[in-house]
Amino acid sequence: MSLTAERPPQTRDGAALTATVLGTVVLITAIAPLATDMYVPAFPLVTRDLDASAAEVQLTLTTFFVGMALGQLLGGPFSDRAGRRRPLLVSLMVLTVASALCAFSPSIGLMMLARLVQGFSGGWAMVIARSVVVDLTSGARMVRTLNLVSGIAGVAPIAGPLIGAAILQLSHWRVSFWVVAALAAVMVVTVAIGVPETLRHPGAPPRWSGQVLQNRAFTGYLVVFAFSMGTIFAYVATSAFVLQSMNGLSPVVYSVDFALNAVGLTVATLVAARLADRVPTRTVVGAGLIATAVAGAALLVGAVWFAMPLPVALIGFFVLMTAQGLVGPNAGALASAQVPDHPGTGSALLGFLQWCTAGVIAPLAGLGGERSAVPMAAIVLALTSFSLLALSTNQKGSLPCVES
Repeated sequence: MSLTAERPPQTRDGAALTATVLGTVVLITAIAPLATDMYVPAFPLVTRDLDASAAEVQLTLTTFFVGMALGQLLGGPFSDRAGRRRPLLVSLMVLTVASALCAFSPSIGLMMLARLVQGFSGGWAMVIARSVVVDLTSGARMVRTLNLVSGIAGVAPIAGPLIGAAILQLSHWRVSFWVVAALAAVMVVTVAIGVPETLRHPGAPPRWSGQVLQNRAFTGYLVVFAFSMGTIFAYVATSAFVLQSMNGLSPVVYSVDFALNAVGLTVATLVAARLADRVPTRTVVGAGLIATAVAGAALLVGAVWFAMPLPVALIGFFVLMTAQGLVGPNAGALASAQVPDHPGTGSALLGFLQWCTAGVIAPLAGLGGERSAVPMAAIVLALTSFSLLALSTNQKGSLPCVES
């Protein structure tokens, strides 16, 4: 299916992708990294205050991601049937309450439960927010918008740890959850005032995941999208060991390098948005995958034969992360374009597999511990090879610039 024309920017009832709608989508998309990255610097304090072990505190992060994956898997198909606006409002209200409960939690058990609900409601809201964009755009405009959302929301992983550290310096770790609750409350008001119903056929029967997965073009781009997140988490899980334990960087210098790599990813995503009207989207994804393969090969050589010298690690990680800005958002847009009548279900599968892949890859990449980066580099090359295979064999579902 080649898409050579865009749907009008309005739905049947006149809804349009206004600045208010777009801003709301960006804020909802940023909720996961903010709810995570602001909280992580406080782990030692949470351990002390809640009389918990380090493993128990780590589980509060795990339950959040489990909840988010499940929320996306269930929320997308539900919104394809029931509409976007009301489920989005309810999920944001639940997110507000769950975030406040996290701030009040007197025990680690209640914190785990609150984080599970927080992740579930946040994932439900995120998948509906993405579906709103797919409802209102198509073709190159959809690619440009989704890249723009990812690029702006990509500031959250950079700002999150800095905000969290500032909160710890000035106040209590519980304040980070009050910040998330306040943002969720603002989004409730914004959706209530400025986000209309965008589903073109409210009440239409949902198309369940198994049926959507029968679309081979969608499945191919789904693999590329999910493996891009796997590549990112292979880096996240191992970069501290590679740069600090193996090469002696201080935590401060490592944090600066981590931020620079996040900036590279964000800039690449915004560049991809600018290219949406000029370059075929598959070409942009292919370029990102080739750059990832080059970086992965350099990292593997450095890890196997040279014990990962610092210049190889710094340059390899920067190229690796920057390239993902060309791969992930564009592959997700190509996948969504294959199921335009059921964007909620498509977005649900994208979000669910994305976070499942991240959860599986992170511990595998860390098998080398503090002494070896070979597992990480090998995983990056394996994921990239499968992604290139999926892209090369998936000849359907092109998006403009105009691609035949």
